[in-house]
Amino acid sequence: MLLTRMAARFLQELMRGEASGRWVRLETLTTLRWLAVIGQATAVILADLVFGLDLPRVLAALVISVSVVFNVISMQLFPPTMRLSHRAAALSMLFDLMQVSALLALTGGLSNPFAMLLLAPVTISASALTLRSTIIVSAAALGLVSALSQVSLPLRFADGTILTAPPIYVFGVWVALTISVLFMTFYARRVSVETYRMSRALAEAEAALAREQRLTAIGGLAAAAAHELGTPLATIKLVSGELARELSAQPELKEDAELIRAQADRCRVILADLAQGGRADEQVRRAPVSALIAEAAEPHAGRGRRVVIRIEGRPAAEAGPEQPIVRRSPELIHGLRNLVQNAVDFAAETIWIDVASTGAGGGHGLRITVGDDGPGFPEDLLQRLGDPYVTSRPRAASRPDGGRTGGEAAGMGLGLFIAKTLLERTGARVSFANAERPAKRRGRGAEEPPLELRRPTGAVVAAVWPEGAIIAGREEARGRLGPNERFTLDNV
Repeated sequence: MLLTRMAARFLQELMRGEASGRWVRLETLTTLRWLAVIGQATAVILADLVFGLDLPRVLAALVISVSVVFNVISMQLFPPTMRLSHRAAALSMLFDLMQVSALLALTGGLSNPFAMLLLAPVTISASALTLRSTIIVSAAALGLVSALSQVSLPLRFADGTILTAPPIYVFGVWVALTISVLFMTFYARRVSVETYRMSRALAEAEAALAREQRLTAIGGLAAAAAHELGTPLATIKLVSGELARELSAQPELKEDAELIRAQADRCRVILADLAQGGRADEQVRRAPVSALIAEAAEPHAGRGRRVVIRIEGRPAAEAGPEQPIVRRSPELIHGLRNLVQNAVDFAAETIWIDVASTGAGGGHGLRITVGDDGPGFPEDLLQRLGDPYVTSRPRAASRPDGGRTGGEAAGMGLGLFIAKTLLERTGARVSFANAERPAKRRGRGAEEPPLELRRPTGAVVAAVWPEGAIIAGREEARGRLGPNERFTLDNV
């Protein structure tokens, strides 16, 4: 039963594999075909001159020349750098299969040791083409192998002696090639799909990290701009105010001076907003852990779920300045943001983010756990979570009015993969689990604990950092960070 379920899941993943796009270049197939032509011609010549086999030279040369003509025509009509569509590449694979099969039919069929060359087009199609094209090429290969086991010209020596292979040998070769075609189809296809998924997921992770790095750089640049532009704007505002007073007798000029002052005030407001989002150098490098988590969860604050942040089991508001100071990094913020997004997607009402120190006596290690009150992860997928494109649970998507609609969690695996990859770059060890369901309370008078003290009942994702990984050292943490200072010109 278990093997049946594993086989069904494997076939489901195989059938759902993504197409790999136009990966095959015409020049690649042309080069491989030239090598095949040289190898086939060399084999026929050596079999005739060295081993004394009487082969149908004219027919063999005609079959080999067909590949030559095909290559020459394709090189004349299309540029070598052209990337073939799946259909064109599949037709090219089918041509190669038929050409090799025709040559084998003239030279002994499956008794010819070069019959294993039939696996080459199958392997290429499984590695680079769509599943439909791969199945067509593999089915054609199986059909040609079966035909060669029944119909072929025998090998003859020059004196007329027929080189006949035992039927049991031909049957064994047929079985071996059939199994090899099926194995290469599934194995090469599976490996190519996994490689393609991983490359796409890594590209998405790199893009997400690049976006976060740009946002951090823009924030610091905005704070620097607000600081540097403060003096010239203050001067403009001061001079325009003086001009407005001196030009009281000339209404038109006075109106222009007041317009300049108003525009300076507008620049002040804009820079104040930018400065609020930007941070000074010290705040870019490190921040209280609650502030960092709040920043990571901020994009999902308006999605109808409540996010509870706890430090050492207490609400973050009660932790005060004694909470850990962590080194800020785009990887850390975006990784936590993806974990919060996943929890918000599947939570019923609440997400709990717990921060706790690890190691003896509190230590300098850190554990951040993101849990929710949703249905939890399916048990059969727990060991695979963190790999790209693993879909696990029904999604509870948010509507604009705050409600939830059903649907499938397409892409959830990519989000967890990005989060896991980015957090591991910061030194974290990420694990996935389901929370233990609390025992049902007996009695009518039993009351639920406050929301801030409850434990997650659904999925739980924990990230654990060793000592010194992200927590600022004693010298760094000695100076606590205050809030950002807003840019103002009120003292002018």
